Amino acid sequence: MLDFIFLTGAPAVGKTTLAKELYKRLGGVYIEQNGVPEFAIPAYVRDEGEYEERVCWGCMLRQAEYFRSLGLHNIIVLDFDDIRAREIPLLFKGQRFMMLRLVSSDPEQIKVQMIRRAGNEGGLYDPDMAFKINSLLQSRPLLPNELCLDVAGKSREEVLDEAAGLAGSFVPVTEYEYELGDEKNYYSWVLSRGLR
Repeated sequence: MLDFIFLTGAPAVGKTTLAKELYKRLGGVYIEQNGVPEFAIPAYVRDEGEYEERVCWGCMLRQAEYFRSLGLHNIIVLDFDDIRAREIPLLFKGQRFMMLRLVSSDPEQIKVQMIRRAGNEGGLYDPDMAFKINSLLQSRPLLPNELCLDVAGKSREEVLDEAAGLAGSFVPVTEYEYELGDEKNYYSWVLSRGLR
């Protein structure tokens, strides 16, 4: 059993859909950035986007840590900038965590899913940005306790079955050497929008 499952991936690759179904199957906790309460940004803040991202990331981490302190397992955390993924092996070293990176080797699949989400599922609607993020995520080196799941050509049920199988069989490494990787290998929606 895992303590934490961190999901990363490009917009429209199926993170939220997978997380909701994985939560139902495994139990535990489901934490997504849009679940962070609304908050006012102080007038002195010069970069609202970066500030908001930092607050949301901190809130999700504190929630995850609190739920774990209550003895809960399979705490699923998602919808954070990939650049934050590089911090997870430092922040959660010694704990039983898995990072699951969703990618699609079929860019057309992301386009179709992006079109489906327009106007009804909310979230980012920018196919070019989604392709760019997906491409970067396919080439990024794996981090400690990170696995990559290619969703291309798979149904929701197939992706769920594969992810649940990985979560059930994965044996995390708790001791490892790790230093933060180069930022250029990671994607940040906030930084890409010129908000910094």
